[in-house]
Amino acid sequence: MAEHVAEHAAYPVGLRLSGRRVVVLGAGQVAQRRLPSLVAAGADVLLISPSATPSVEAMADTGEIRWERRRYEAGDLDGAWYALISTDDPAANTAASQEAEDRRVWCVRADDAEAATAWTPATGHSEGVTVAVLTGRDPRRSAGVRDAIVEGLRDGTLAAPHHRSRAKGVALVGGGPGDPDLITVRGRRLLAEADVVIADRLGPRDLLAELPPHVEVIDAAKIPYGRFMAQEAINNALIEHAKAGKAVVRLKGGDPFVFGRGMEEAQALAEAGISCTVVPGISSTISVPGAAGIPVTHRGVAHEFTVVSGHVAPDDERSLVDWPALAKLRGTLVVLMGVENSGAIAAKLIEHGRPADTPAAVVQEGTTAAQRRVDATLATLGETVRAEGVRPPAVIVVGDVVAVTAPSPE
Repeated sequence: MAEHVAEHAAYPVGLRLSGRRVVVLGAGQVAQRRLPSLVAAGADVLLISPSATPSVEAMADTGEIRWERRRYEAGDLDGAWYALISTDDPAANTAASQEAEDRRVWCVRADDAEAATAWTPATGHSEGVTVAVLTGRDPRRSAGVRDAIVEGLRDGTLAAPHHRSRAKGVALVGGGPGDPDLITVRGRRLLAEADVVIADRLGPRDLLAELPPHVEVIDAAKIPYGRFMAQEAINNALIEHAKAGKAVVRLKGGDPFVFGRGMEEAQALAEAGISCTVVPGISSTISVPGAAGIPVTHRGVAHEFTVVSGHVAPDDERSLVDWPALAKLRGTLVVLMGVENSGAIAAKLIEHGRPADTPAAVVQEGTTAAQRRVDATLATLGETVRAEGVRPPAVIVVGDVVAVTAPSPE
């Protein structure tokens, strides 16, 4: 049998194991990697091994698999449709493999692929597609090919159009802080499948250049407003294109629900009877400080961080922020959209008790090639922002974490 396998290519097939017995011999690292997929396939898994890794033991404790704590015995493959042999006992492996041969049970051998009657492909999944790759005796190449295909499906660089009609709907996609590599895998895939993209100014613009020519890209800032408010006009544009049967992506900077008016758009779509998918994004509240070397929390320095919008000045009657309460907190304060009001914000915090010498920093255009960091104290924040010509988009960080630095490599 080993010579026969070596001479001919393996025949690829998908096993439907739901409710069918699968016997796994050995409960080490190989079984730990393979068991989740067998459970996901609905297999009736019988594990036979005197011991198991903690992860495998947990699967038995939760009832996902049945575990008999003993060594292999003749007859253990009775009633099995498929077997995985992965013990550290060569004699037991050989005996079990022969039993599988006698009973015509397809059998994978972790210790000797040439003696097996089946090989496990390198597998991956992306939105309902299972990719399985076999390259004979080169499992690393199998894994590399698998990874390349799955990554291409996920980020849209590998074209795989849907041939069935898609449901009407809109995806609210958080594009992250600016670097196009920081959008989520799901967000990038939905962009690749879109017919229409309505993009914010602060979204990852470089991704738009990668879209196919047929995709209609609409700058949200240039939608004719007429008698509508800006947000109302955007809502209507989303609804109009979705009702036309197009796949619509609303591409936002950061996360759709962090000062992004994402919920307003989701509510408008719901009222219009249009399905809405929300794809979270990496928020600039933590990613931009992190990119500039500022941890928003640090052991022994800050056990909390608070995020507020600074687009309304502290003394403005429209402000919903309790600035006096914020001034009394000891943790990190992250302010978005606060460049214009930075001086007033700093003065209000000092007025209500935050020390004037508290470290502060402003990170402009974080995660992009134009990123720059300007340091100050709370007392000098407003003047520093003016003197350095800081412009939005920028994130302001106030707190002792600003002074935390990583040691330089020697």
